[in-house]
Amino acid sequence: MAKVGSKARSQHRCSECKHVTAKWVGRCPDCGSWGTVDEIAVLTPITGAATNRAVAPSSPAVPISSIDPGSTRHFATGVSELDRVLGGGLVPGSVTLLAGDPGVGKSTLLLEVVHRWALSGRRALYLSGEESAGQIRLRAERTGCTHDEVFLAAESDLQTALGHIEQVKPSLIVVDSVQTMSTTEADGVAGGVTQIRAVTTALTMAAKTTGVAIILVGHVTKDGAIAGPRSLEHLVDVVMHFEGDRSSALRMVRGVKNRFGAADEVGCFLLHDSGIEGVADPSGLFRDQRPQPVPGTSVTVTLDGKRPLIGEVQALIGSPAAGNPRRAVSGIDSARAAMITAVLEKRAGLKIAQNDIYLSTVGGMRLTDPSSDLAVALAIASACFDIPMPTTVVAIGEVGLAGDLRRVTGMDRRLAEAARLGFTCAVVPPGVKDVPAGLTVRSADDISGALRVLRNISDNVRDNGGRR
Repeated sequence: MAKVGSKARSQHRCSECKHVTAKWVGRCPDCGSWGTVDEIAVLTPITGAATNRAVAPSSPAVPISSIDPGSTRHFATGVSELDRVLGGGLVPGSVTLLAGDPGVGKSTLLLEVVHRWALSGRRALYLSGEESAGQIRLRAERTGCTHDEVFLAAESDLQTALGHIEQVKPSLIVVDSVQTMSTTEADGVAGGVTQIRAVTTALTMAAKTTGVAIILVGHVTKDGAIAGPRSLEHLVDVVMHFEGDRSSALRMVRGVKNRFGAADEVGCFLLHDSGIEGVADPSGLFRDQRPQPVPGTSVTVTLDGKRPLIGEVQALIGSPAAGNPRRAVSGIDSARAAMITAVLEKRAGLKIAQNDIYLSTVGGMRLTDPSSDLAVALAIASACFDIPMPTTVVAIGEVGLAGDLRRVTGMDRRLAEAARLGFTCAVVPPGVKDVPAGLTVRSADDISGALRVLRNISDNVRDNGGRR
């Protein structure tokens, strides 16, 4: 008779690429990651062993129509721009990961969140492994975020943190940060792959069993990726990136993953000494306010996620230089800027190859969407011809290497945003049909046609006595 049973043997597996080795190594030989190889126990069945046994489930499967959808509804945090990214607010039992560079304002934003949460009559717990309770209190006083229903605890031990959760019984928990938390039930140092995975798994289990919403603060590497194992992003329900330039007060929260809503929303904030505030209409931050148009400027409408934003491109053409001409670009992809310059030289006849060209956006905005190609081209042409483009005109379209203009996605939302902000004319590729009231569309098949439209609009403005 064959023996029934199994025996255990040891293997080592990489947590990143799942590569299996017979012995432990510091660096995975397959993907090259350091410190990701962990020992696992594998049960090998003995010859004739029964390996497929059915186990009675603890709870039966139910029809999907019988599940109450109200159990996973959103609860607003009180910070409207953050609620926009979250899809309406926080869901009970959900785990949200907010990652960003050091000093970008993550702790300030989350302190505002717990304060607004407490103002609505709900209790919040702020667990900090990086700062003491006194330091958090100083920031709360500076930003006006003190409330009796906000509980603070400076704790980096997971078991003690779970004890605080049982004692306080909050409906919202902020863990700042997950890389500083550690547990004695896992090997490795705090912030290591094994520790982060164990801490996140335990907190996720606590959120699912108690129905409390948890926000985890995550560190990022110098490349901008979330520090720790890749499985960290799979364990949580929502992943958001907090972005911002130290030289600017503008901050953006960008949704990367969201199991309860759209994953491509963007929220805009302004960071001040007295706290952080949401910007419901950020288009004005990216426009240069001037009474009269000047040559070398053009306005476009870009889509950041699902959000239409107005952006202004500025161009300056220098005198022909001996040797290699200079190309200085800020806020625009340098490769696309070089391509547009070559198209203008070859397809539209602009002799600018030997000139220094400077391109920049207003307000530190980054235009990576191909829909800004036409605005960049018209800004360069406006600077070259010394013809100002009226401030009531927007340019939206992608420029191909053949000089043709191509339509871009979300044209209806872009034009609606332009009309809402008072623009009266839009230069677009052919085929645009849905035009909002108050906006006139001027179509162009190629870049030469777009330059003719620019000249015609400028001539009309000049004939009307300079009225824009």
